[in-house]
Amino acid sequence: MDITQATVGYVKHPAPVRGISPEATLICAKKPRNLLIEKCLERFEKENLFGQSHVNRYLKGQYRRGCRPSTIRGTFQTIIGFITYLAGRGRTYLEQVTRDDLCSFVEHEQDRGLKPNSVSTTLRSVYAFLGYLVEREVVHPDVLRKKMYVKVPDTLPRAIDPEDVKQLLAVIKKPRDWAMILILLRTGMRIGELLDTKVGDINLPEKRIEIFEAHKNRVGRVVYLSEDARRALRKWLKLRNPQIEVLFYGQGRQKALSYEAARITFCRYIEKAGLSHKGYTLHCLRHTFASELLNAGMRLECVQQLLGHSSIEMTRRYARLTDNTRKEEYFNAMASIESGGINGHYQCHH
Repeated sequence: MDITQATVGYVKHPAPVRGISPEATLICAKKPRNLLIEKCLERFEKENLFGQSHVNRYLKGQYRRGCRPSTIRGTFQTIIGFITYLAGRGRTYLEQVTRDDLCSFVEHEQDRGLKPNSVSTTLRSVYAFLGYLVEREVVHPDVLRKKMYVKVPDTLPRAIDPEDVKQLLAVIKKPRDWAMILILLRTGMRIGELLDTKVGDINLPEKRIEIFEAHKNRVGRVVYLSEDARRALRKWLKLRNPQIEVLFYGQGRQKALSYEAARITFCRYIEKAGLSHKGYTLHCLRHTFASELLNAGMRLECVQQLLGHSSIEMTRRYARLTDNTRKEEYFNAMASIESGGINGHYQCHH
């Protein structure tokens, strides 16, 4: 199936365009342009790299599958970096790629100082592209034998300390910023999900926000508003421009507030609260939400649904960070040990 039919559909009776004949209008309607892919390929041509036809078909395949523009853009950045590296090693065709090329590319990325998580993500993207080429008999299957894996540290989520949360909230004065940060803190929404939220997605009487498509895994869910978050949101709704569809927008703009603007706003308040040295980020508000719910005794399965995690193992990381039961059992056991209340003796047997 042609990409235009798969993504847009065949238009039988397009509306006529002034100055263009009906036949030409039909051709334009049947062949819409994907500007993102065209822009990527223009850069590919400027770099004078090989394999453009394969990259073009691979990106269009992602487009047909409904991948987000950010995913397509990230895939292209990885592929162009990989092919640029191959060209530096004297390769002139994708058919010449070997397993040694892939190994040395991973080492090259590590030598650049990239973190293990970034190298692992890059490697997965390259493997997906090579898998596509192997299926079409462009690359030898041996390239994919015994895949390499980069060990990624399993770090603890970074939550904001309760006292620091109080300091942060104390310096926020603007109603828009107060509502935005408090909603993130009380709902666990990802910042992208909140910035995509429309006024129509909010149900104040039932204290809920409907996320029709999650920003990361594209799965819809419902989150709930605490009483303080609802009061902050109600105040902002009275002040905002009712003609703008999105909930949070930039000053003098009709579009949604950008991620960078939200990040700068958060960092400004962190600095004002005297917490810059602690390295808190916007995503720490989501970690704080999960940690506080588990501390309050909420079941792990409920927290998973609220966070929108596809696997409960992702949510279980927070249980390692805050587990009151484990903490109480440890201190009870240590109290017994320190008081000499355990039986038995430790001795060395020669």
